Amino acid sequence: MQQGKYFSLLRRNMHSCTFNRSRLLAFLLVVGVTLVIYYLLPNTLPDSTRSVEPLRAYDMTTTNKLIVTVNVTLKKSSNQIQVFYRETLPLQKSRESHPPSLEVLLLHGQAFDSKTWEGLGTLSLLAEKGYRAVAMDLPGYGNTPLLDIDKVDKDRADFLLAFLNAVGLQAPVVVSPSMSGHFSIPFLMFYAQRLKGFVPIAPAGTNLYNADQYQKIQTPTLIVFGELDTNLGVRSLKNLKYLPNHSVFKIPTARHACYLDEPHLFHTTLLDFLTKF
Repeated sequence: MQQGKYFSLLRRNMHSCTFNRSRLLAFLLVVGVTLVIYYLLPNTLPDSTRSVEPLRAYDMTTTNKLIVTVNVTLKKSSNQIQVFYRETLPLQKSRESHPPSLEVLLLHGQAFDSKTWEGLGTLSLLAEKGYRAVAMDLPGYGNTPLLDIDKVDKDRADFLLAFLNAVGLQAPVVVSPSMSGHFSIPFLMFYAQRLKGFVPIAPAGTNLYNADQYQKIQTPTLIVFGELDTNLGVRSLKNLKYLPNHSVFKIPTARHACYLDEPHLFHTTLLDFLTKF
């Protein structure tokens, strides 16, 4: 009797092991089929059924990126000087068949160069919005050698004009932080007709001109400065506010280089200004 019970128990255990083994095999089969579908099926579907990742604002692969040195000839000299600049254009556009809707020239402060705007994502962001974006290295900064330019405002304005002509910028919006005001402010005074708009960011050199001279300029202007910039930001505002067609944007809790402290807020404000053209 005990021997019969033993064989009966053994048969039940064997049956249980067989059942568990079958369940394990079935589970592994389901897992295998799932993995095959997950990895292979997307490659067999037509393109129209695949999900497309949204365009990222600072994805440099979505733009044509150019790093160029251009020869610039100044009026006072027949010698050509080399000026380095970076440029971005949307991939789906070309200058010949689909001209950009707007041109933007980005200058830089004393501690920076054109690479600052590339690293910040400004160049690619502007290109993705359909604009031609150019960032130059001013003389003595980045990859542009120190040039023999007199420290006279008209000479600096002429240099900037020669650069615009050399790269084919017809009427850009100029973004000018800090030190670059020594070039952009004279340009505004002498060649305002070549500017579509002006975005001074606590620029230097505003005190060299008086209220009457500023009031003659009709260029649309967005004055930007950081809330914590109580030096050049505040001083430049006192002069630039005489421009008759201006608006002011103070970036909260930002310092002198406010576009670096709050890049998202700066970009949003800049793009909003550019949509007015």
